[in-house]
Amino acid sequence: MSCAQTLQDYGLRAIGIGERRLPTTDFTLCEQVVLIGSGLIWNVYFAALSLAAGFVLATGLALAKTSPRALLRRPAEGFIFLFRGSPLFIQFFLFYSAVVLLPRDGIDLGAFTLPTSTLSKAWLGALIVLTLNTAAYSAQIFHGALMQVPKGEVEAADAYGLAGWARFRRIVWPTAMRLAWPAYTNEAIFLFHATTLVFFSSFPAFRQSGDALYYASYIVGKTFNPFVAYPLVAAYFILATLALTALFGVANRRLNRHLPGSATRLRFRPRLIR
Repeated sequence: MSCAQTLQDYGLRAIGIGERRLPTTDFTLCEQVVLIGSGLIWNVYFAALSLAAGFVLATGLALAKTSPRALLRRPAEGFIFLFRGSPLFIQFFLFYSAVVLLPRDGIDLGAFTLPTSTLSKAWLGALIVLTLNTAAYSAQIFHGALMQVPKGEVEAADAYGLAGWARFRRIVWPTAMRLAWPAYTNEAIFLFHATTLVFFSSFPAFRQSGDALYYASYIVGKTFNPFVAYPLVAAYFILATLALTALFGVANRRLNRHLPGSATRLRFRPRLIR
């Protein structure tokens, strides 16, 4: 089988497109690269959606934590402490163990029936856990940034007549994002790496459609050679991390575009003579 045919058969197998049966013997390098790359689609899916949803939830949690009202502040502090204080793998296990105890036909709420069977699927259940986890860590980062917004900028906004939502939208929140963005970039990278834990969680892979680590473990189980498949997973994640860092770097330059020297780029200039 040519590499082009392998790409056609297994390139999108992780999402149910292409050959349904996996090879069992004589794995070529091309097959390993394509299969693991196919599984990476799920890692990107988990990371992208959980980051997007977690960003929105983290914003609300950070604002609630800064609120002087205990009715808003206490639940936000409890949520952040709970998800930051417990291991992500335990959160996967407890969530899956809880949803499998729910009625398979759903929960009747009168006007509609709440589906519960889909919560035990990795595409939704694992996504919810990752979203809640990253929301807690991101909320703590955003809260710290909100506390570090210079008072001078807030006073200047008051002097210009900005108050309430206008002051928050145009002064407070953009400044907080500029302060929080480097730490938030690290959180995004950590979350992307944490998507590999879905393989070790209790969520099953439907029709052998798993993530990158699932296919790597399958290949290692057939070939008994961990020195090809696992380094390929690492290489894929390194490349994806570089892309993620570049994407967040563009956003960081956008946030700091008004600052002096924000358009400069890093250049490698070795100093051979002091």
